[in-house]
Amino acid sequence: MHPIARILQQTQFLTSAPTPQLAPPDVGYEIAFAGRSNAGKSSALNRLTSQKSLARTSKTPGRTQLLNFFSVDDERRLVDLPGYGYAKVGQQMRQSWQKNIDGYLAKRECLRGIILLTDVRHPFKEFDEMMVDWATQTQMPLHILLTKADKLSYGAAKSALHKAQAPLLNNPFITLQLFSATSGLGTDDAWDLIGNWLDIDTAVTED
Repeated sequence: MHPIARILQQTQFLTSAPTPQLAPPDVGYEIAFAGRSNAGKSSALNRLTSQKSLARTSKTPGRTQLLNFFSVDDERRLVDLPGYGYAKVGQQMRQSWQKNIDGYLAKRECLRGIILLTDVRHPFKEFDEMMVDWATQTQMPLHILLTKADKLSYGAAKSALHKAQAPLLNNPFITLQLFSATSGLGTDDAWDLIGNWLDIDTAVTED
């Protein structure tokens, strides 16, 4: 088993916060998972922590309405941000979600990076482009998981990756990869990144 995967297996639900002000103390290391509704955030979190139901998944987009914090250990956390952009959610709710996402990203000092999930079968949407622009302006590391890659052929998935990479090649803050929570494609690369961002010393943690 990948050494980071072994550590992430310990991840437990910590708390849900309706606003950034009610989040856990702003200390240690955090990685935030962001994405449009139904982009596969919960499935990715479950796959990367080798758990079936750490993050609740639903066929109904827009179910994640709170800032959900998961504890890896006393110093490290994963954060599931509210999914954004689902049309059946009322305008007031969408504005509230966006306000909470903006507030968290702008003020969270312990945030070490953002993992943005977007469906590989579709071009970047407005929210995805906003996240790329924000990360570039703030120099916050942003890693994009092009999810559901198992639904495309190998060639089509590689083509979609190259197309998404093209406008970001000279951006030092943005990285991309193919990912599938179903098949496990890309999990090793994602684990390497998470271990680096959370400053996990596998030489110490390995038996």
